[in-house]
Amino acid sequence: MAITQTQQLPAPFLTDVTKDYAKRLGATTAPALDTSKFAPKVAPQDPYQTTAYGRIPGGVGAYEPYITGAGAAGFAPGAARMGETAATTLAGVPSYLTQAGAYSGPTGYEDFMSPYQQDVIDKTLEEYDIQAGKGLAGIGQLAAKSGNLGGGREGVARAEYQSASDRNRALLQAQMLQGGFGQAQQAAGQAFGQQMGLGQATGALGQQQLGIGQYQQGLAGLVPQLYGQDTAAYGAAGAQQQAFAQAEADAAREAARMEAYEPYERLGYLGTGITGMLGGYPGQYQSQITPNPTPLQSALGIGTGLAGMYGAYQDFMRPRP
Repeated sequence: MAITQTQQLPAPFLTDVTKDYAKRLGATTAPALDTSKFAPKVAPQDPYQTTAYGRIPGGVGAYEPYITGAGAAGFAPGAARMGETAATTLAGVPSYLTQAGAYSGPTGYEDFMSPYQQDVIDKTLEEYDIQAGKGLAGIGQLAAKSGNLGGGREGVARAEYQSASDRNRALLQAQMLQGGFGQAQQAAGQAFGQQMGLGQATGALGQQQLGIGQYQQGLAGLVPQLYGQDTAAYGAAGAQQQAFAQAEADAAREAARMEAYEPYERLGYLGTGITGMLGGYPGQYQSQITPNPTPLQSALGIGTGLAGMYGAYQDFMRPRP
């Protein structure tokens, strides 16, 4: 008994296309991809970044010489030492002012009186008395010549002379005392001015030393700041260069990836197109196959057995996707 089998077959050219696609797909996917060609890479640090990193240790301790005045570094005394020196210098100011005070007031001249002044006064008055005595002798001689020796006129002349002599002697003594006092006062005033000047100069020196210490301290704060600005500038410039190098590396990696996957993408587009055509291409046709009965079928003529065998055969002949 003849059996008619109906099959839905794709268009003949699709069969060729499918076979070609399967062959190309196997050939393309068989080798392993060399992923090292498009593996992610990190751009190395730019030389400016390396320089910036190298400057950090120097910047961290750059303030120290200005604080401590490290001699090995060739710096002047640092802020700490200048502060100590200024304190010592300023501590000496009160002593100068105290000494200056001792040279002022009603007794300030006493330390400057000449120890020989009284001797000079005594010798001067002694000489004065000698000369005054000679004057009295002269009056007696004149009185003798005029015949008035021992008279009233001689006594009046002697009294007037002695009175004038005594006044002159007292005036001379007062002048010498005043001169010595004036010289002592002048010397005391000079010493007072000198002590005040020394005190002011010492105070000015202390302030100057303190100012140098403050200046050194200011440098101590400024140097790390300048180091930081310089280091930041190097770091920023290096980061820009590194970012540019990273962008170039990323672009090269993406180009390598696109080149490696291009055959797969082409096959993907082709496979999508074939799938679409296999699902609904209008050129499909039907073929009918009528196989000859086998000797067993003819001999047995058993319908039920034939139906089972036929079902198995039909299963075997059904096209596989």
